[in-house]
Amino acid sequence: MSDTIKLADLKKGEARCPGAPSTQDIIAADKVAAPGWVRSESYQFLGDEDISKDRYIDPAYAKKEITSLWAKTWQFACREEHIPSVGDYHVYDLGPYSFIITRVAENDIRAYYNACLHRGTKLRASGTEGNAEEFKCSFHGWTWNIDGTHKETLCPWDFPHVEFKKLTLPEAKVERLGGFVFINMDKDAPTLAEYLGPAAKSHIDAWKLENRYIYLHVSKRLPCNWKLAIDAFLEAYHVIETHPQVAPSNGDANTQYDVYGEHVNRFISPLGVVSPHLYGKISEQDVLNQFTLGDSSAMGDTKLSVKDGGTARAVMAEMFRGMFEKATNTDLSKVSDSELLDCFSYTVFPNIFLFPGISLPMIYRFRPDPRDHRKCIYEVLFMRPLPLDGNRPMPAEPIHLEDHQSFCEAEGMDPGFGAILDQDTDNLILQQEGLEASAKPGLTLGNYQEIRVRHFERAVDKYVKPNS
Repeated sequence: MSDTIKLADLKKGEARCPGAPSTQDIIAADKVAAPGWVRSESYQFLGDEDISKDRYIDPAYAKKEITSLWAKTWQFACREEHIPSVGDYHVYDLGPYSFIITRVAENDIRAYYNACLHRGTKLRASGTEGNAEEFKCSFHGWTWNIDGTHKETLCPWDFPHVEFKKLTLPEAKVERLGGFVFINMDKDAPTLAEYLGPAAKSHIDAWKLENRYIYLHVSKRLPCNWKLAIDAFLEAYHVIETHPQVAPSNGDANTQYDVYGEHVNRFISPLGVVSPHLYGKISEQDVLNQFTLGDSSAMGDTKLSVKDGGTARAVMAEMFRGMFEKATNTDLSKVSDSELLDCFSYTVFPNIFLFPGISLPMIYRFRPDPRDHRKCIYEVLFMRPLPLDGNRPMPAEPIHLEDHQSFCEAEGMDPGFGAILDQDTDNLILQQEGLEASAKPGLTLGNYQEIRVRHFERAVDKYVKPNS
């Protein structure tokens, strides 16, 4: 956007960082062109009114969410590799709800409500997985086949009023996409494709995430409402203050924000370029050095230089391309510089983030703490391409951190990224307590850089009506 354009002349939502190239300008200058899903834009001005703080601090609001939001939305329950064989199951808990995600046949996955139809005992404990030929209640022995049909009841003579043939385990709806298993408790819910919308669905299809597996899974309880935790990861506006160490090579104020329908949004945050906040203070060589030199670098002590007239971004793209080609024994000559470098963050409402980039493919998942609306469960799952032999490794077992532990303490966690997660989450207790102490009834949002927050909270409003 030209500096000669006055803010007063712009319509709401049109303002962009003055004097800085857009994300699309940066990508257009790359050596290897990006695919259409990268080069597209889908911003929409959605208003500028404050967001009510009650949604984050009111226990009555949290109670409404359980039945009006969580019971009516599509959510990621597990990956297909969690249940690769017939009879495999994985228990997924969400607030008070619990489901046994079970592979009944090669192409038949079901989600049973995890409760005995006798007196309600859980058929499988929370957090468990394994392989079963039947689901038997540990209390009185009532038993179901893995296809959900009733198998056996102790002393059936005492239940002449029960039609056992009709006593099948209730199910939630199940759909699969990109190796993910999604469930929805609403029998009248739209299909997953309708829920995502055609644009977002086409993006996810293009990534081929079914060809990746989970190699690291870290879980931690956070001291804030689940929506505050999600909001914290929806924008790059906080980078210069919260993560100053990455600003020399992160185009935070250049970041592009997009919304798709009601349930999906994204940002593309360009890497290998200096933050506009540091223009004139950081050279192209400084940008490259952050990745290749020093304790906080991403590449160890590899010494590389930017030639006269060149850019750190171009050098980094070739460096990453060579590294990943060697690691995967594949030709990446046609893979765009943007896919190799940039941070792509897609949020699928209500609680997952998909990061499909090649350099750091991962998933975030957020769930409310069933006992305290002021806390939530945060998971980060890192993905890798399948091994060259085609054999799919079993997904990593979750590492559950204690509330006081640093993400850096998780075995296998990159220390630099663990420190970033610590910085993000350290802000959240202050925000939760600050909202509860504040005399101001709402949160004020930027029209562009915080559009994903507004879009997300509009989706919340769709499901949780004030007087419902």
